[in-house]
Amino acid sequence: MRKINSIYVILISIIILASTKANAQISKAEIRATELTCSMCSNAINKQLKSLPEVVNVETDLNTNTFTVTLKEGNTLSPKVFKDKVEKAGFFIGRLILTTKSETIKQGAYVLINSASNNNTEVQIQVLDKGYVTEKEFKKLSKSFKNIETYASNNEDDFHIKIIN
Repeated sequence: MRKINSIYVILISIIILASTKANAQISKAEIRATELTCSMCSNAINKQLKSLPEVVNVETDLNTNTFTVTLKEGNTLSPKVFKDKVEKAGFFIGRLILTTKSETIKQGAYVLINSASNNNTEVQIQVLDKGYVTEKEFKKLSKSFKNIETYASNNEDDFHIKIIN
């Protein structure tokens, strides 16, 4: 009987963990790309972003080199996916702002840099790591966050964020 109870506890734990991951969803990503010189450049990024099955729509603002990506509900994408797609097109991210559920920032992959409290169900966060901000901005941030051990390590699995709304 104890063995059966243990199996149920394990199954319930797996279900809880799976449902927690499902809540870690991004509904929108605003990507400002750097080094774009023409509309052909933006088309390359647009094509890479649209290749993601989770993408519903990509809107491009050529004046600011910003791509607004609307995503399907229930996705489990991470910021790294956007970085990889932009770099695959041959460009870099100058700024990445994500609209996500507030529970997402409480999960292990995100390290909250500012202490802004937000009681909304959705929040906008900016990723502050190398590759998600300009090189100049990263140098400034490195000095500001020198006491944050994980920031200096440049771990690709940790995302240092600040809440912007």
